[in-house]
Amino acid sequence: MILGGGIHGTHLAGRLIEDAGVDRHAVAVVDPNDRLLSSFRRKANAIGMDALRSTYVQHVGTEPFSLESFAEATGREDELRPTVDYPDRPSLDLFLDHADRFIDSNGLDSLHRQARVERIERGTNGELQLETSTGRMDTAACVLAIGHGGRNRVPDWARGVDGIDHVWGDFDPEADATRTIVVGGGITAVQLACVLSERESVTMVSRHPLEWEVSEADPPWLNWNHIERELHQYPRASKARLDAVRDAGHSATVPPYLYEPLDAQIGDGRLRLLEGDIETATTTEGGVALRLQDGEVLKGDRVVCATGFEPAFQQPFTDRLAADLDLARGYRGLPMLIDETLAWETTDGAALPLYVSGALALGVVGPYAPNIPGAKRAADRITRAVEARRVEPTNTPVRAE
Repeated sequence: MILGGGIHGTHLAGRLIEDAGVDRHAVAVVDPNDRLLSSFRRKANAIGMDALRSTYVQHVGTEPFSLESFAEATGREDELRPTVDYPDRPSLDLFLDHADRFIDSNGLDSLHRQARVERIERGTNGELQLETSTGRMDTAACVLAIGHGGRNRVPDWARGVDGIDHVWGDFDPEADATRTIVVGGGITAVQLACVLSERESVTMVSRHPLEWEVSEADPPWLNWNHIERELHQYPRASKARLDAVRDAGHSATVPPYLYEPLDAQIGDGRLRLLEGDIETATTTEGGVALRLQDGEVLKGDRVVCATGFEPAFQQPFTDRLAADLDLARGYRGLPMLIDETLAWETTDGAALPLYVSGALALGVVGPYAPNIPGAKRAADRITRAVEARRVEPTNTPVRAE
């Protein structure tokens, strides 16, 4: 069972079938959406994403150059966008069409179980029992690829104020508006502000000067040897590991290719960029008023927060899961994962057949953990672990070394 039908879950399903030799009928992807990658598609459309930040070798498929080959075979090489001092990046349409080809070729849609997992418990024979919105499902092994659990980070001043949405929440990019305030200083805020300013007046408010970085972290963090050397030297699930990941990651940054459209919109007077802290938000007859720390008041028809997510390891589902299965956790709730397999260890030192991919694996996979490269690094370990279990099946949890 794979919990989550996003990029991580979809990639892993294909890897289990193609690389680990798991019978496709023995794999299920449990996700509440109506199709695989629904959440990613929805988020990309909400901010008007035109192309990915990741390079053309980062995709849901199993072969590194399959997206490039797909572009060449379909005459769409022009959708591989050139980037200064960086490999080409695929357009969103090319990325999704290639993903659909991968899903179709492996029949992954037929493996999708549309349901929401509410809790997981241990069975009497070593299996895991999933209580879902459509009934109980039993499995010999389970992978958590659940992202941030839909928990968006909302500033304190914005809570409970009408007219303020989070970009990943109830925000409707197509709603009529003439003045929108976008709050945030990373790639999502800039993309959204540029798209909205093509048809309305936009003010973007960032707490800090915009920082420009090509990728989510420096390239060496794509390499597992580098991850082992720089991250795994610290105790598992420790503050030192989380600090190392945060120091290495380029969070709340903007890729340089967005500088030109941002500058153009500012130059045309369609977009205003402000730096400052917001103190209060008030609903007005015409929309929302924000008061900045310097006393300036901004008024808009609506306010959109592009302020990221709460930590994945501090969500209610994770708390409930850890309590039900007696799972070990470290600093700020970091899962105690076995570095070699990404299996989540119990408090008595046993490793359940419960594996982790995505944001929950930050302390093992490093700063790219939530992104496409992280899906590949996690799948490398998980597929080998599942394959080893198939060779030497067991009905009891495996004790960690």
